[in-house]
Amino acid sequence: MATSDRMAAARRAIAEFAEEKLDRIRARSLHRRLRPTLRSEGGRADREGRRLVSFSDNDYLGLSTDPRVKQAAADAALRHGAGAGASRLVTGDCPLYAELEAALAAMKGTEAALVFGSGYLANISVIPVLARPGDHILLDALSHACMHAGARLSGAIVETFRHNDAEDLRARLAASAAARKLVLTETVFSMDGDLAPLDAIAEACADHGAWMMTDDAHGFGVVDAPNPAPLQMGTLSKAAGGYGGYVCGPRPFIDLLINRARGFVFTTGLPPAALGAAIEALRIMKAEPARGARALAHARRFSRALDLPAAQSAIVPVILGSADETLAQSQWLAENGFLVTAIRPPTVPAGTARLRVSFSSGHRQEDVEALCEAMKQMQAMAKAEA
Repeated sequence: MATSDRMAAARRAIAEFAEEKLDRIRARSLHRRLRPTLRSEGGRADREGRRLVSFSDNDYLGLSTDPRVKQAAADAALRHGAGAGASRLVTGDCPLYAELEAALAAMKGTEAALVFGSGYLANISVIPVLARPGDHILLDALSHACMHAGARLSGAIVETFRHNDAEDLRARLAASAAARKLVLTETVFSMDGDLAPLDAIAEACADHGAWMMTDDAHGFGVVDAPNPAPLQMGTLSKAAGGYGGYVCGPRPFIDLLINRARGFVFTTGLPPAALGAAIEALRIMKAEPARGARALAHARRFSRALDLPAAQSAIVPVILGSADETLAQSQWLAENGFLVTAIRPPTVPAGTARLRVSFSSGHRQEDVEALCEAMKQMQAMAKAEA
């Protein structure tokens, strides 16, 4: 058989393999598809011919569409080019990095910072530098997938502790015989919006000689709380409105990452536009702290109106359990002017499909009140049909 025929057979086999997997995903109402969305200021979005108010973004401070941030991105591109051209260790270390990393370290109160291509890339790169086979990594059971992935890439012993349970963590640390122990947690959990008990976790780490690293992706710029962790990771793609990830910590460790973090060493640098946008976003975050407070106030108003636990961050989950019901409610909201995405497994544990409602300082109070009324109406209809 000719090579071309064998390759055609391989293509057919790959397609059949994929279709079989997709059929199983569809049967569980877990299939996803890309849906082009045009976002604009004030939390507005155009999708599939509808003008919607979006309560699905992580743009908590409304900075991704802020004219000042967009102009800074354009200026950086015009001055430095559209792309980095190479990894940062070759020729891709744009001069804007130094300014951005100094600003991040200052905001976090650390000696130094290092910017990565994304938050996911930061976690899967940094964790394997911290831990190796024989070490012990303990992470909150609801930590983001990239923390779990980074832990497994390290080759260390990986164990989860009960969500936000510092006493469970303490017991597991006490039982560990590993010489090096690393504890990982989010500061604000991305799907539940609740806060980690950082002080209690830090105390357990200190008592058992463990290192502590936090992922502040969803708290940065919104939740102003002390963080005792010596290593603090986060992103520039949420409250900062742009793209990229970062790690802040002691200067020698940052230098080690430059030499050993594979997702840094072997990755092309960020486009200059992303750096310029981030620098301007951090400046605005520092100058206008009321933005974060406004996003929190919106979330708390919503949770009160729906008789939900008081919001601790800009994220409020409405847990429905069933993927089918969650999809149906998300669709009903879209038909009534609101973009609230259905979150299903494997993003969240089985049986906890939800509407993840996120708030931005760009939302108007009347937007939040209208969403509250729509949610109440939808819940009343669902109750009547039950």
